[in-house]
Amino acid sequence: MNAATELIDERVRLDVADGIAHVTLARPDKHNAMDFRMLKAVVAAQARIHRDANIRVVLLRGEGPSFCAGLDVKSVLGDKRAALWGFVRLFAPSRNIFQQWSLGWRDLPVPVVALIHGNCLGAGMQLALGADLRITTPDARLAVMEAKWGLVPDMGGTVLLRELVPIDIAKRLTLTAEVISGADALALGLVTEVADDPLVAVQPLIANIRERSPDAVAAGKFLLQRAWPSSEWAALAEERKRQRQMFRSPNLRIAAKRNLAEGDPPAYLPRKIGR
Repeated sequence: MNAATELIDERVRLDVADGIAHVTLARPDKHNAMDFRMLKAVVAAQARIHRDANIRVVLLRGEGPSFCAGLDVKSVLGDKRAALWGFVRLFAPSRNIFQQWSLGWRDLPVPVVALIHGNCLGAGMQLALGADLRITTPDARLAVMEAKWGLVPDMGGTVLLRELVPIDIAKRLTLTAEVISGADALALGLVTEVADDPLVAVQPLIANIRERSPDAVAAGKFLLQRAWPSSEWAALAEERKRQRQMFRSPNLRIAAKRNLAEGDPPAYLPRKIGR
């Protein structure tokens, strides 16, 4: 088993072992509230993972009592230069670094699972929404919190909410900044699963994913993300495109051997699908 720990910044730790990447927000004394350093470190971690074709699953976690309690308002507003830089980025014609905080996980060719506990508020909520799957403790506290501070969700939240809940539920959460429990979040469709220990609960999922071709997993993720909001014509075109990729993948033949052969199954080759 190859294991490595990389300190992206004091705010974010990246641990990779046996193809599993643990991205841990490491500011427990502040309930992992996001400041500019954490923002940049999370984006750097995304880029680092994207370069490693041997990573099969990403687990996104928070150290200490919370997953992520949202924006560290005092820190962000106290840094006048950084706050001005953030305001200027609102005029950019393309995705900015704040939106990359959540949407960047969707660009990774591997499943990303957010393991939620404690507070998951505002920026933390949008971070969790950027994962492919979310497993939360029943007593976690989740909220689209921006309205409490006179703001709107601007870190990819609108793109991500529309895939999970009807617009009336999205409006209720956005307009009220209502805090809901992990159990209520499951009922609304915001999370995938509720478990007392999300890290334990995710293990069967990891084992299942590791049995599949890494190219098929990557292509399947991108297929659904691009086909889901598209027209029927565009969705079917995306299906054909992704299946052509599969027929060019050497892992297709390995998958067949693993399913049909007896004895020790052959190992998959590193992933070739990148986008």
